[in-house]
Amino acid sequence: MTRPPDEFPEDGAPPARPVPPHGVADWPGRRDGPARPEALPDGRPWPRVRVLTFARADNPDLPDTIASVLAQDYAPVRHEVVPAAAAEAAIGAALADPATDHVLFLRSGDLLAPGALTALCLEAALTGAAAVAGLRVLFDRTVAGLDVPSLAGEETGAGIPFTGGEVLFARRALAAAGADPAPAESASAAWLRLSHAGAPLARIGRPVLLQRRPEADLPREPGLSIVSLTGSGYQGGAGIAQRRLAEALALAGHRLTHRALADESPPASAEWTDRFPRAEAAILGGGHDLVLAGNLHGATRSLDVLGRLAARLPVAAVLHDLFPLTGRCAYPKDCTRIAAGCDAACPTPDQYPELRRGRIASVHAAKRRILDAPRAPLLLANSAWTAARARDYAPPGAGIAEITLAFPTGVFRPADRRSLRRGLGLPEDDCLIVFSAVIVDAPDKGFPDLVAALHRVARPGVGFVAIGRLDDPGALGLPNLFAPGPVAEEASLAAWYGACDLHVTASRVETLGQTPVEAGLCGTPTLAYAATGLTSAVIDGVSGRLVPPEPGALAEALEGLVADAAERERLGAFARIALEGRFSHASAAMRLDEVLRDEGLLPASGERLRFPPAMLGRFAFAAERHPGAGATVPAPSHALVRRLRRAKQALFGRSMPYWIRRALSVSARLRQGIRALGMAR
Repeated sequence: MTRPPDEFPEDGAPPARPVPPHGVADWPGRRDGPARPEALPDGRPWPRVRVLTFARADNPDLPDTIASVLAQDYAPVRHEVVPAAAAEAAIGAALADPATDHVLFLRSGDLLAPGALTALCLEAALTGAAAVAGLRVLFDRTVAGLDVPSLAGEETGAGIPFTGGEVLFARRALAAAGADPAPAESASAAWLRLSHAGAPLARIGRPVLLQRRPEADLPREPGLSIVSLTGSGYQGGAGIAQRRLAEALALAGHRLTHRALADESPPASAEWTDRFPRAEAAILGGGHDLVLAGNLHGATRSLDVLGRLAARLPVAAVLHDLFPLTGRCAYPKDCTRIAAGCDAACPTPDQYPELRRGRIASVHAAKRRILDAPRAPLLLANSAWTAARARDYAPPGAGIAEITLAFPTGVFRPADRRSLRRGLGLPEDDCLIVFSAVIVDAPDKGFPDLVAALHRVARPGVGFVAIGRLDDPGALGLPNLFAPGPVAEEASLAAWYGACDLHVTASRVETLGQTPVEAGLCGTPTLAYAATGLTSAVIDGVSGRLVPPEPGALAEALEGLVADAAERERLGAFARIALEGRFSHASAAMRLDEVLRDEGLLPASGERLRFPPAMLGRFAFAAERHPGAGATVPAPSHALVRRLRRAKQALFGRSMPYWIRRALSVSARLRQGIRALGMAR
């Protein structure tokens, strides 16, 4: 497994680094947070921040607080240590000062987390929010847990007191809301006032404050019992996304059970399988509160199983693609038949997920009945584009909510690019362009368009990295091509991303697009089309560039970025900062918590969302980081399998004729029966 070079020394032994009580390695002594560009993405200067700390100058905890502000390496900050008796005057002066853009109240003894000011200020600039909050890490002798303010405000005195160091307030908004002159209450009162006034509030899903609280037992609500239900498990793009959502829910205190329908019926028989009696009985008899379903078409071509489950307990279906809304396909693209009802005239019935023409109309009608039932599954969209398509394609009464996908930001993180390249055997001085997918040459990934754009920049000093299944790399005709194939371990994948200068995709059919987020977290910006869910995965001008889906637009933009190393570095730095706050496990859990409360599965509450200490390990600066997952994609195919696959594609393209599907299904059923017989003996 390839690991970033700062993880282990040359002898392979893990470094002996003490774990501080707050759980953040070497803090506040180091200054190795994410690089901060000279100006905001739109060219404006970084906001000017005034940090107010009310304390005696001889307070023994004060030096660490001051050190944590200095270690932010954020130049436009003014840190004032004010005696408690002068608090009211200091607050008034800060709110009246036109040279101050934002105010943050930092208690003596509390520490700002690495990169906190940069992360808070960037989100404030991108959203225009009146206040931006991040996670608070509560600790004493060790980390007790993490929490975050509720967007609905907080009940006074609920949980651990709110002191405000995790919230950046816009000065104008704070002045308009009216600040409480009592320093211990000014932040919590202001957040509550802004919330009740309907002011725009934002949260980022990364720690910004480390607070010592000896009484921090962090009482949490009893979690839900949730079944994560998939068709064929957690491999592949949608499977990875489903697993990470399940992880986010577990880190929010819920109890997760994992079930794959393919354990009962082989994927090759998905076209003919609509019932899963063992799985359904286990779920219905397990006393669960919710089924979180996703990527079912690996085991079935219908939603019948969700319809039966939803009649007995709440069900939510994650739209990793649009399969739950169509007659059979994952992406209808420009097909107009879905508006009137998918039927036997489907232009692609033999492409995955395949379904015989005669069944398409009935399956589509059944899906719509299930989504229009009194106890219909809730549809969870992973981007604004996906939510819009769900509203277009689902029955008018269908429930739809937008969620955030989770990414392991502690695994996908920047590292020294030259060291990564040496470890991977890549040229140290070339401009390296990476493109990544589970199946690199899949038609839905815009492969011909991608290859044309790459050929336009192919020259000495430019290299290419293809990550994923690619049966015939030579067919690309690209010089200086490195094709490691499928990379199954997240830590290894992060090393490949981080070693490259630019990530590019020509896809036009993504409900979100996970590879741009993974690459951006590693400090590698993405060039993509301004199409579908990619408009959420790539923040244009911040984490990469979006271009119109027009002929030549991708190639032209690619040429410009290959020639502009400074712009690539700038976008890569912003990508890491912005995406860490928006796509972490905590971000996903925060949004899922809102959805669960809106749906009545959790009680409405204005209290903080609380996380166990394990959540801290999902961030790059944690002293004890989660190592990431492995086996995320299938292992590389045998050479014979690759040759057979190329032969099939030469004869039938990407289609799978009905007679082949039937033969594969019969074969799979026979193998399953033989295995069952052997186990019975």
